[in-house]
Amino acid sequence: MSAREPARVLALWCPDWPAVAAAAAADLPASEPVAVVAANRVLACSATARAAGVRRGLRRREAQARCPELHVLQADPNRDARLFEPVVEAVDATAPGVEVLRPGLVVLAARGVVRWFGSEEAVAERLVDEVAALGVECQVGIADELSTAVLAARRGTLVPPGKGSEFLAPLPISDLAVEPSLAAPEREELVDLLRRLGLRTIGAFAALSAGDVASRFGTDAVRAHRTACGHPERPPSGRTPPPDLTVEQRCDPPLERVDAAAFAGRALAELLHVRLAAAGVACTRLLVAARTEGGEELARTWRCAEPLTPDGTADRVRWQLDGWLTGRSRDRPTAGIEVLRLEPVEVVSAGALQPGLWGGVGDEDERARRALVRVQGLLGGEAVLVGVLSGGRGPAERITLVPVGDERVPASDPEAPWPGRLPPPAPAMVLTVPPSIALLDDAGAEVAVTERGLLSAAPAHLRWGSRGWQVVGWAGPWPVDEYWWDPAEARAVARLQVLLDGSRALLVIHTSGGWKVEGVYD
Repeated sequence: MSAREPARVLALWCPDWPAVAAAAAADLPASEPVAVVAANRVLACSATARAAGVRRGLRRREAQARCPELHVLQADPNRDARLFEPVVEAVDATAPGVEVLRPGLVVLAARGVVRWFGSEEAVAERLVDEVAALGVECQVGIADELSTAVLAARRGTLVPPGKGSEFLAPLPISDLAVEPSLAAPEREELVDLLRRLGLRTIGAFAALSAGDVASRFGTDAVRAHRTACGHPERPPSGRTPPPDLTVEQRCDPPLERVDAAAFAGRALAELLHVRLAAAGVACTRLLVAARTEGGEELARTWRCAEPLTPDGTADRVRWQLDGWLTGRSRDRPTAGIEVLRLEPVEVVSAGALQPGLWGGVGDEDERARRALVRVQGLLGGEAVLVGVLSGGRGPAERITLVPVGDERVPASDPEAPWPGRLPPPAPAMVLTVPPSIALLDDAGAEVAVTERGLLSAAPAHLRWGSRGWQVVGWAGPWPVDEYWWDPAEARAVARLQVLLDGSRALLVIHTSGGWKVEGVYD
Protein backbone atom coordinates (compact mmCIF):
# COMPACT_ATOMS: atom_id res chain seq x y z
CA MET A 1 0.00 0.00 0.00
CA SER A 2 1.43 3.38 -0.96
CA ALA A 3 1.85 6.16 1.55
CA ARG A 4 -0.95 8.12 -0.08
CA GLU A 5 -3.46 5.30 -0.19
CA PRO A 6 -5.88 5.63 2.77
CA ALA A 7 -6.35 2.65 5.08
CA ARG A 8 -10.11 2.38 4.64
CA VAL A 9 -12.32 0.99 7.39
CA LEU A 10 -15.62 -0.85 6.88
CA ALA A 11 -18.28 -0.84 9.62
CA LEU A 12 -21.38 -3.04 9.66
CA TRP A 13 -24.17 -1.95 11.99
CA CYS A 14 -27.34 -3.82 12.90
CA PRO A 15 -29.90 -1.20 13.99
CA ASP A 16 -31.59 -1.60 17.38
CA TRP A 17 -29.70 -4.83 18.04
CA PRO A 18 -30.66 -5.20 21.75
CA ALA A 19 -34.35 -4.95 20.74
CA VAL A 20 -33.86 -7.29 17.77
CA ALA A 21 -32.11 -9.89 19.94
CA ALA A 22 -34.69 -9.58 22.72
CA ALA A 23 -37.57 -10.06 20.24
CA ALA A 24 -35.85 -13.09 18.69
CA ALA A 25 -35.25 -14.69 22.10
CA ALA A 26 -38.91 -14.11 23.03
CA ASP A 27 -40.16 -15.45 19.64
CA LEU A 28 -41.87 -12.14 18.85
CA PRO A 29 -42.54 -11.14 15.22
CA ALA A 30 -40.38 -8.35 13.84
CA SER A 31 -43.50 -6.21 13.40
CA GLU A 32 -44.24 -6.12 17.15
CA PRO A 33 -43.18 -3.01 19.13
CA VAL A 34 -40.37 -3.98 21.51
CA ALA A 35 -38.42 -1.97 24.08
CA VAL A 36 -35.41 -3.14 26.08
CA VAL A 37 -35.13 -1.49 29.49
CA ALA A 38 -32.31 -1.18 31.98
CA ALA A 39 -32.61 0.66 35.29
CA ASN A 40 -36.26 1.43 34.47
CA ARG A 41 -35.36 3.36 31.29
CA VAL A 42 -35.55 2.44 27.62
CA LEU A 43 -32.14 1.31 26.38
CA ALA A 44 -33.22 0.37 22.85
CA CYS A 45 -36.46 -0.04 20.92
CA SER A 46 -37.63 -1.45 17.62
CA ALA A 47 -38.61 0.68 14.62
CA THR A 48 -42.30 -0.12 15.25
CA ALA A 49 -42.02 1.15 18.82
CA ARG A 50 -40.17 4.24 17.65
CA ALA A 51 -42.96 5.00 15.19
CA ALA A 52 -45.36 4.98 18.15
CA GLY A 53 -43.30 7.59 20.00
CA VAL A 54 -41.00 5.41 22.12
CA ARG A 55 -37.48 6.82 22.46
CA ARG A 56 -34.26 5.89 24.20
CA GLY A 57 -34.05 7.30 27.71
CA LEU A 58 -37.80 7.30 28.34
CA ARG A 59 -39.01 5.88 31.60
CA ARG A 60 -40.75 2.57 31.31
CA ARG A 61 -44.16 3.91 32.29
CA GLU A 62 -43.97 6.77 29.82
CA ALA A 63 -42.97 4.38 27.03
CA GLN A 64 -45.93 2.12 27.84
CA ALA A 65 -48.23 5.13 27.94
CA ARG A 66 -47.14 6.14 24.44
CA CYS A 67 -47.45 2.58 23.12
CA PRO A 68 -49.84 0.43 25.23
CA GLU A 69 -49.11 -2.72 23.18
CA LEU A 70 -45.35 -2.35 23.79
CA HIS A 71 -43.44 -5.52 24.73
CA VAL A 72 -41.04 -4.55 27.52
CA LEU A 73 -38.02 -6.85 27.94
CA GLN A 74 -35.04 -6.62 30.27
CA ALA A 75 -31.55 -5.85 28.95
CA ASP A 76 -29.27 -8.90 28.72
CA PRO A 77 -25.75 -8.44 27.26
CA ASN A 78 -25.23 -12.22 27.22
CA ARG A 79 -28.29 -12.69 25.04
CA ASP A 80 -27.20 -9.88 22.71
CA ALA A 81 -23.73 -11.37 22.23
CA ARG A 82 -25.00 -14.95 21.87
CA LEU A 83 -27.46 -14.08 19.11
CA PHE A 84 -24.99 -11.79 17.36
CA GLU A 85 -22.36 -14.51 16.93
CA PRO A 86 -23.98 -15.97 13.75
CA VAL A 87 -23.90 -12.47 12.22
CA VAL A 88 -20.19 -12.10 13.04
CA GLU A 89 -19.46 -15.49 11.51
CA ALA A 90 -21.36 -14.62 8.34
CA VAL A 91 -19.36 -11.42 7.96
CA ASP A 92 -16.08 -13.12 8.83
CA ALA A 93 -16.71 -15.86 6.24
CA THR A 94 -17.03 -13.20 3.54
CA ALA A 95 -14.48 -10.67 4.82
CA PRO A 96 -11.94 -12.14 7.29
CA GLY A 97 -10.45 -10.00 10.03
CA VAL A 98 -13.63 -8.89 11.78
CA GLU A 99 -13.34 -6.96 15.06
CA VAL A 100 -16.38 -6.76 17.33
CA LEU A 101 -16.94 -3.36 18.91
CA ARG A 102 -20.09 -4.55 20.65
CA PRO A 103 -23.00 -6.87 19.84
CA GLY A 104 -24.59 -5.21 16.83
CA LEU A 105 -21.49 -3.50 15.45
CA VAL A 106 -18.34 -4.86 13.79
CA VAL A 107 -15.50 -3.25 11.85
CA LEU A 108 -12.76 -4.55 9.55
CA ALA A 109 -10.06 -3.30 7.23
CA ALA A 110 -11.66 -2.69 3.84
CA ARG A 111 -8.62 -2.77 1.56
CA GLY A 112 -8.25 -6.53 1.08
CA VAL A 113 -11.92 -7.36 0.71
CA VAL A 114 -12.47 -4.45 -1.71
CA ARG A 115 -9.68 -5.76 -3.92
CA TRP A 116 -11.29 -9.22 -3.85
CA PHE A 117 -14.80 -8.04 -4.81
CA GLY A 118 -13.68 -5.21 -7.07
CA SER A 119 -15.36 -2.20 -5.44
CA GLU A 120 -16.63 -0.87 -2.12
CA GLU A 121 -20.20 -0.92 -3.42
CA ALA A 122 -19.90 -4.62 -4.27
CA VAL A 123 -18.52 -5.40 -0.78
CA ALA A 124 -21.34 -3.51 0.94
CA GLU A 125 -23.99 -5.23 -1.17
CA ARG A 126 -22.50 -8.69 -0.54
CA LEU A 127 -22.29 -8.22 3.23
CA VAL A 128 -25.83 -6.90 3.46
CA ASP A 129 -27.04 -9.95 1.52
CA GLU A 130 -25.08 -12.37 3.74
CA VAL A 131 -26.54 -10.89 6.92
CA ALA A 132 -30.03 -10.65 5.41
CA ALA A 133 -29.89 -14.41 4.76
CA LEU A 134 -29.92 -14.78 8.56
CA GLY A 135 -33.07 -12.67 8.82
CA VAL A 136 -31.19 -9.64 10.19
CA GLU A 137 -31.15 -6.13 8.76
CA CYS A 138 -27.87 -4.24 8.61
CA GLN A 139 -26.21 -1.17 7.13
CA VAL A 140 -22.63 -0.74 5.92
CA GLY A 141 -20.43 2.33 6.02
CA ILE A 142 -16.90 2.80 4.69
CA ALA A 143 -14.57 5.71 5.47
CA ASP A 144 -10.94 6.52 6.13
CA GLU A 145 -11.30 6.45 9.93
CA LEU A 146 -13.06 4.04 12.25
CA SER A 147 -15.40 6.51 13.98
CA THR A 148 -16.33 8.08 10.65
CA ALA A 149 -17.07 4.62 9.24
CA VAL A 150 -19.34 3.82 12.20
CA LEU A 151 -21.32 7.06 11.72
CA ALA A 152 -21.45 6.36 7.99
CA ALA A 153 -22.86 2.88 8.69
CA ARG A 154 -25.68 4.45 10.68
CA ARG A 155 -26.61 6.27 7.47
CA GLY A 156 -25.69 3.51 5.02
CA THR A 157 -23.10 5.75 3.36
CA LEU A 158 -19.80 5.06 1.62
CA VAL A 159 -17.67 8.14 2.29
CA PRO A 160 -15.23 8.91 -0.56
CA PRO A 161 -11.51 8.85 0.36
CA GLY A 162 -10.36 12.10 1.95
CA LYS A 163 -13.93 13.36 2.42
CA GLY A 164 -14.45 12.28 6.03
CA SER A 165 -14.47 15.78 7.49
CA GLU A 166 -16.94 16.96 4.85
CA PHE A 167 -19.26 14.05 5.66
CA LEU A 168 -19.07 14.76 9.40
CA ALA A 169 -19.44 18.54 9.25
CA PRO A 170 -23.27 18.81 8.93
CA LEU A 171 -24.01 16.00 11.40
CA PRO A 172 -25.45 16.99 14.82
CA ILE A 173 -22.93 17.30 17.64
CA SER A 174 -24.82 14.56 19.54
CA ASP A 175 -23.49 12.01 17.04
CA LEU A 176 -20.11 12.22 18.76
CA ALA A 177 -21.65 10.34 21.71
CA VAL A 178 -24.12 8.13 19.83
CA GLU A 179 -21.83 5.09 19.82
CA PRO A 180 -20.79 4.06 23.37
CA SER A 181 -18.16 1.60 22.16
CA LEU A 182 -16.14 4.50 20.72
CA ALA A 183 -16.78 7.18 23.34
CA ALA A 184 -15.73 7.62 26.95
CA PRO A 185 -18.54 7.62 29.57
CA GLU A 186 -18.21 11.39 30.03
CA ARG A 187 -18.83 12.09 26.33
CA GLU A 188 -22.54 12.82 26.96
CA GLU A 189 -21.58 15.61 29.37
CA LEU A 190 -19.15 17.03 26.82
CA VAL A 191 -21.81 17.02 24.09
CA ASP A 192 -24.30 18.73 26.40
CA LEU A 193 -21.72 21.41 27.24
CA LEU A 194 -20.86 21.99 23.58
CA ARG A 195 -24.53 22.32 22.71
CA ARG A 196 -25.03 24.91 25.45
CA LEU A 197 -22.02 26.80 24.11
CA GLY A 198 -23.79 27.06 20.74
CA LEU A 199 -21.88 24.33 18.86
CA ARG A 200 -24.69 22.43 17.18
CA THR A 201 -22.81 20.48 14.50
CA ILE A 202 -19.67 18.39 14.36
CA GLY A 203 -18.27 20.83 11.81
CA ALA A 204 -18.64 23.75 14.23
CA PHE A 205 -16.72 21.80 16.85
CA ALA A 206 -14.03 20.81 14.32
CA ALA A 207 -13.56 24.49 13.45
CA LEU A 208 -12.12 25.13 16.92
CA SER A 209 -8.36 24.95 17.20
CA ALA A 210 -6.86 21.89 18.85
CA GLY A 211 -5.07 24.13 21.35
CA ASP A 212 -8.30 25.80 22.45
CA VAL A 213 -10.01 22.44 22.91
CA ALA A 214 -7.08 21.03 24.89
CA SER A 215 -6.90 24.07 27.19
CA ARG A 216 -10.65 24.42 27.76
CA PHE A 217 -11.87 20.81 27.91
CA GLY A 218 -10.62 17.41 29.06
CA THR A 219 -8.73 14.58 27.41
CA ASP A 220 -11.87 13.01 25.95
CA ALA A 221 -12.69 16.32 24.26
CA VAL A 222 -9.34 16.17 22.45
CA ARG A 223 -10.18 12.69 21.16
CA ALA A 224 -13.67 13.87 20.14
CA HIS A 225 -12.12 16.84 18.31
CA ARG A 226 -9.79 14.55 16.38
CA THR A 227 -12.81 12.48 15.41
CA ALA A 228 -14.68 15.62 14.30
CA CYS A 229 -11.73 16.67 12.15
CA GLY A 230 -11.44 13.23 10.57
CA HIS A 231 -8.04 12.56 12.15
CA PRO A 232 -6.99 9.08 13.32
CA GLU A 233 -8.38 8.34 16.79
CA ARG A 234 -5.67 5.81 17.60
CA PRO A 235 -2.13 5.23 16.25
CA PRO A 236 -2.17 2.73 13.37
CA SER A 237 -0.31 -0.03 15.17
CA GLY A 238 -0.37 0.73 18.86
CA ARG A 239 2.32 -0.74 21.08
CA THR A 240 3.50 -4.21 20.17
CA PRO A 241 2.42 -6.49 23.03
CA PRO A 242 5.27 -8.28 24.80
CA PRO A 243 5.24 -12.00 23.90
CA ASP A 244 4.68 -13.19 27.48
CA LEU A 245 1.30 -11.44 27.97
CA THR A 246 -0.83 -14.18 26.38
CA VAL A 247 -2.54 -16.38 28.97
CA GLU A 248 -3.81 -19.87 28.30
CA GLN A 249 -5.64 -22.50 30.29
CA ARG A 250 -6.08 -26.18 29.58
CA CYS A 251 -9.53 -27.34 30.67
CA ASP A 252 -9.83 -30.80 32.15
CA PRO A 253 -12.58 -31.88 31.83
CA PRO A 254 -13.40 -29.94 28.65
CA LEU A 255 -15.87 -27.05 29.01
CA GLU A 256 -19.32 -27.74 27.60
CA ARG A 257 -21.52 -25.56 29.84
CA VAL A 258 -21.60 -21.78 29.70
CA ASP A 259 -21.41 -21.28 33.47
CA ALA A 260 -18.28 -23.42 33.76
CA ALA A 261 -16.72 -21.68 30.77
CA ALA A 262 -17.55 -18.24 32.19
CA PHE A 263 -15.94 -19.19 35.52
CA ALA A 264 -12.75 -20.29 33.74
CA GLY A 265 -12.83 -17.14 31.61
CA ARG A 266 -13.04 -14.87 34.66
CA ALA A 267 -10.03 -16.56 36.29
CA LEU A 268 -8.10 -16.23 33.04
CA ALA A 269 -9.08 -12.55 32.76
CA GLU A 270 -7.71 -11.87 36.25
CA LEU A 271 -4.44 -13.60 35.33
CA LEU A 272 -4.19 -11.57 32.11
CA HIS A 273 -4.57 -8.29 33.96
CA VAL A 274 -1.95 -9.26 36.52
CA ARG A 275 0.50 -9.71 33.64
CA LEU A 276 -0.63 -6.48 31.97
CA ALA A 277 -0.11 -4.55 35.22
CA ALA A 278 3.34 -6.06 35.68
CA ALA A 279 4.28 -4.96 32.13
CA GLY A 280 2.84 -1.46 32.67
CA VAL A 281 0.34 -1.70 29.82
CA ALA A 282 -3.43 -2.00 29.32
CA CYS A 283 -5.30 -3.88 26.60
CA THR A 284 -7.46 -2.15 23.98
CA ARG A 285 -7.91 -5.07 21.53
CA LEU A 286 -8.41 -8.59 22.86
CA LEU A 287 -8.35 -11.91 21.02
CA VAL A 288 -10.50 -14.62 22.62
CA ALA A 289 -9.47 -18.02 21.23
CA ALA A 290 -10.41 -21.61 22.02
CA ARG A 291 -9.58 -25.11 20.81
CA THR A 292 -11.97 -28.01 21.21
CA GLU A 293 -11.33 -31.70 21.80
CA GLY A 294 -12.05 -32.28 18.13
CA GLY A 295 -9.31 -29.87 17.06
CA GLU A 296 -11.69 -27.04 16.07
CA GLU A 297 -10.16 -23.56 16.35
CA LEU A 298 -12.39 -20.65 17.40
CA ALA A 299 -11.18 -17.04 17.63
CA ARG A 300 -12.73 -13.60 17.82
CA THR A 301 -11.20 -10.12 18.31
CA TRP A 302 -12.90 -7.49 20.49
CA ARG A 303 -11.96 -3.83 20.10
CA CYS A 304 -12.66 -1.28 22.87
CA ALA A 305 -12.69 2.50 23.04
CA GLU A 306 -11.16 2.52 26.52
CA PRO A 307 -8.56 0.16 28.05
CA LEU A 308 -10.20 -3.01 29.31
CA THR A 309 -10.72 -3.62 33.01
CA PRO A 310 -10.74 -7.15 34.49
CA ASP A 311 -14.55 -7.05 34.59
CA GLY A 312 -14.71 -5.79 31.00
CA THR A 313 -12.42 -8.59 29.86
CA ALA A 314 -14.41 -11.21 31.77
CA ASP A 315 -17.65 -9.89 30.25
CA ARG A 316 -16.34 -10.22 26.71
CA VAL A 317 -14.98 -13.70 27.36
CA ARG A 318 -18.35 -14.77 28.79
CA TRP A 319 -20.27 -13.24 25.89
CA GLN A 320 -18.04 -14.94 23.35
CA LEU A 321 -18.15 -18.36 25.03
CA ASP A 322 -21.91 -18.04 25.40
CA GLY A 323 -22.18 -17.33 21.68
CA TRP A 324 -19.98 -20.28 20.76
CA LEU A 325 -21.49 -22.86 23.11
CA THR A 326 -25.19 -22.03 23.02
CA GLY A 327 -25.70 -19.71 20.05
CA ARG A 328 -27.20 -20.57 16.70
CA SER A 329 -23.75 -20.48 15.14
CA ARG A 330 -22.89 -22.39 11.99
CA ASP A 331 -19.49 -23.09 13.56
CA ARG A 332 -20.85 -24.21 16.91
CA PRO A 333 -18.24 -26.60 18.36
CA THR A 334 -19.05 -30.28 18.25
CA ALA A 335 -16.98 -30.99 21.38
CA GLY A 336 -16.06 -29.31 24.62
CA ILE A 337 -13.47 -26.53 24.84
CA GLU A 338 -10.11 -28.02 25.75
CA VAL A 339 -7.88 -24.91 25.60
CA LEU A 340 -8.92 -21.30 26.29
CA ARG A 341 -6.54 -18.46 25.37
CA LEU A 342 -6.62 -14.68 25.82
CA GLU A 343 -4.20 -12.65 23.73
CA PRO A 344 -3.84 -8.85 23.89
CA VAL A 345 -3.60 -7.78 20.25
CA GLU A 346 -3.08 -4.08 21.02
CA VAL A 347 -1.94 -2.42 24.23
CA VAL A 348 -1.46 1.14 25.45
CA SER A 349 0.39 2.69 28.35
CA ALA A 350 -1.04 1.76 31.74
CA GLY A 351 -1.41 5.47 32.46
CA ALA A 352 -4.69 5.24 30.53
CA LEU A 353 -6.11 3.05 33.29
CA GLN A 354 -6.21 4.14 36.92
CA PRO A 355 -6.05 1.60 39.78
CA GLY A 356 -9.17 1.25 41.88
CA LEU A 357 -9.39 2.37 45.49
CA TRP A 358 -9.08 -1.16 46.88
CA GLY A 359 -6.19 -2.28 44.71
CA GLY A 360 -8.22 -3.52 41.74
CA VAL A 361 -8.40 -1.92 38.32
CA GLY A 362 -11.49 -0.20 37.01
CA ASP A 363 -14.31 2.06 38.00
CA GLU A 364 -15.60 1.02 41.42
CA ASP A 365 -18.67 3.26 41.05
CA GLU A 366 -19.55 1.50 37.79
CA ARG A 367 -19.21 -1.91 39.46
CA ALA A 368 -21.51 -0.80 42.26
CA ARG A 369 -24.02 0.61 39.75
CA ARG A 370 -24.08 -2.64 37.79
CA ALA A 371 -24.70 -4.60 40.99
CA LEU A 372 -27.61 -2.32 41.91
CA VAL A 373 -29.10 -2.60 38.42
CA ARG A 374 -28.88 -6.40 38.64
CA VAL A 375 -30.77 -6.36 41.96
CA GLN A 376 -33.27 -3.93 40.46
CA GLY A 377 -33.88 -6.34 37.60
CA LEU A 378 -34.71 -9.07 40.11
CA LEU A 379 -36.92 -7.03 42.45
CA GLY A 380 -38.48 -4.40 40.19
CA GLY A 381 -37.80 -0.84 39.12
CA GLU A 382 -38.99 0.85 42.32
CA ALA A 383 -37.29 -1.62 44.69
CA VAL A 384 -33.78 -0.13 44.65
CA LEU A 385 -33.56 3.54 45.58
CA VAL A 386 -30.66 5.97 45.98
CA GLY A 387 -30.60 9.22 47.89
CA VAL A 388 -30.31 12.68 46.32
CA LEU A 389 -29.44 15.78 48.37
CA SER A 390 -32.46 18.09 48.46
CA GLY A 391 -33.45 21.31 50.11
CA GLY A 392 -35.18 21.37 53.48
CA ARG A 393 -34.80 22.17 57.14
CA GLY A 394 -34.73 18.72 58.72
CA PRO A 395 -32.45 15.79 57.78
CA ALA A 396 -35.30 13.64 56.47
CA GLU A 397 -36.54 16.48 54.24
CA ARG A 398 -33.07 16.83 52.69
CA ILE A 399 -33.12 13.32 51.21
CA THR A 400 -35.05 12.48 48.02
CA LEU A 401 -35.13 8.77 47.15
CA VAL A 402 -35.23 7.96 43.42
CA PRO A 403 -35.02 4.59 41.63
CA VAL A 404 -31.59 3.57 40.36
CA GLY A 405 -31.23 4.76 36.77
CA ASP A 406 -33.79 7.57 37.04
CA GLU A 407 -32.67 11.17 36.76
CA ARG A 408 -31.44 12.33 40.15
CA VAL A 409 -33.72 15.31 40.56
CA PRO A 410 -34.14 16.65 44.12
CA ALA A 411 -37.61 17.39 45.43
CA SER A 412 -36.48 20.95 46.23
CA ASP A 413 -33.45 23.13 45.56
CA PRO A 414 -30.68 22.43 48.11
CA GLU A 415 -29.01 25.78 47.33
CA ALA A 416 -32.05 27.88 48.21
CA PRO A 417 -32.14 29.64 51.60
CA TRP A 418 -33.85 27.58 54.28
CA PRO A 419 -34.40 29.69 57.43
CA GLY A 420 -34.49 27.46 60.49
CA ARG A 421 -32.41 24.73 58.81
CA LEU A 422 -30.59 22.43 61.20
CA PRO A 423 -26.87 23.34 61.31
CA PRO A 424 -24.18 20.70 60.75
CA PRO A 425 -23.23 18.08 61.63
CA ALA A 426 -26.12 16.03 60.28
CA PRO A 427 -27.16 12.89 62.18
CA ALA A 428 -25.56 9.66 60.99
CA MET A 429 -28.91 7.84 61.07
CA VAL A 430 -32.33 9.30 60.29
CA LEU A 431 -35.34 7.35 61.58
CA THR A 432 -38.15 6.90 59.06
CA VAL A 433 -40.70 6.41 61.86
CA PRO A 434 -39.62 8.71 64.74
CA PRO A 435 -40.41 7.09 68.14
CA SER A 436 -42.01 9.16 70.88
CA ILE A 437 -39.97 10.13 73.94
CA ALA A 438 -40.38 12.22 77.08
CA LEU A 439 -38.03 15.19 77.66
CA LEU A 440 -38.16 16.28 81.33
CA ASP A 441 -36.71 19.05 83.48
CA ASP A 442 -35.13 18.65 86.95
CA ALA A 443 -38.57 18.57 88.58
CA GLY A 444 -39.79 15.78 86.28
CA ALA A 445 -42.11 18.09 84.31
CA GLU A 446 -42.40 17.86 80.52
CA VAL A 447 -40.23 20.40 78.71
CA ALA A 448 -42.32 22.43 76.25
CA VAL A 449 -41.61 24.95 73.48
CA THR A 450 -43.08 28.40 74.00
CA GLU A 451 -44.78 30.53 71.34
CA ARG A 452 -41.49 32.44 70.96
CA GLY A 453 -39.65 29.23 70.10
CA LEU A 454 -37.87 28.91 73.44
CA LEU A 455 -37.73 25.97 75.88
CA SER A 456 -39.93 26.23 78.95
CA ALA A 457 -37.13 24.76 81.11
CA ALA A 458 -33.66 23.27 80.76
CA PRO A 459 -33.77 19.57 79.76
CA ALA A 460 -32.43 17.27 82.46
CA HIS A 461 -33.75 13.78 81.67
CA LEU A 462 -34.83 11.86 78.56
CA ARG A 463 -37.05 8.80 78.75
CA TRP A 464 -37.33 6.48 75.73
CA GLY A 465 -39.69 3.60 76.41
CA SER A 466 -38.55 1.87 79.58
CA ARG A 467 -35.06 3.37 79.48
CA GLY A 468 -33.91 6.73 80.73
CA TRP A 469 -30.80 8.93 80.44
CA GLN A 470 -29.53 12.09 81.98
CA VAL A 471 -29.15 15.05 79.63
CA VAL A 472 -25.61 16.43 80.01
CA GLY A 473 -25.77 18.99 77.21
CA TRP A 474 -28.10 20.42 74.58
CA ALA A 475 -28.21 22.92 71.70
CA GLY A 476 -31.16 24.72 70.16
CA PRO A 477 -34.01 24.82 69.74
CA TRP A 478 -34.39 25.59 66.04
CA PRO A 479 -38.06 26.49 65.58
CA VAL A 480 -39.73 26.23 62.21
CA ASP A 481 -43.17 27.62 61.35
CA GLU A 482 -43.96 26.15 57.92
CA TYR A 483 -46.92 26.82 55.59
CA TRP A 484 -48.47 29.22 58.12
CA TRP A 485 -50.59 30.67 55.33
CA ASP A 486 -52.26 27.30 54.61
CA PRO A 487 -54.27 25.89 57.55
CA ALA A 488 -54.31 22.43 55.98
CA GLU A 489 -50.49 22.26 55.63
CA ALA A 490 -49.40 24.50 58.52
CA ARG A 491 -46.83 22.93 60.84
CA ALA A 492 -44.90 24.36 63.78
CA VAL A 493 -41.94 22.26 64.95
CA ALA A 494 -38.73 22.78 66.91
CA ARG A 495 -35.56 20.67 66.77
CA LEU A 496 -33.12 20.14 69.61
CA GLN A 497 -29.75 18.41 69.81
CA VAL A 498 -29.24 16.63 73.13
CA LEU A 499 -26.17 14.90 74.54
CA LEU A 500 -26.91 12.06 76.95
CA ASP A 501 -24.71 10.42 79.55
CA GLY A 502 -22.68 7.67 77.93
CA SER A 503 -21.75 10.03 75.02
CA ARG A 504 -24.93 9.28 73.03
CA ALA A 505 -26.28 12.21 71.02
CA LEU A 506 -29.79 12.49 69.57
CA LEU A 507 -31.71 14.88 67.36
CA VAL A 508 -35.19 15.32 68.82
CA ILE A 509 -38.13 17.21 67.35
CA HIS A 510 -41.11 18.78 69.09
CA THR A 511 -44.48 18.78 67.32
CA SER A 512 -48.09 19.08 68.41
CA GLY A 513 -47.85 15.42 69.42
CA GLY A 514 -44.88 15.93 71.78
CA TRP A 515 -41.20 15.00 71.51
CA LYS A 516 -39.83 12.39 69.09
CA VAL A 517 -36.40 11.13 68.08
CA GLU A 518 -35.62 12.18 64.50
CA GLY A 519 -31.96 11.16 64.24
CA VAL A 520 -29.00 9.58 66.01
CA TYR A 521 -25.44 10.96 65.93
CA ASP A 522 -22.32 8.80 65.88
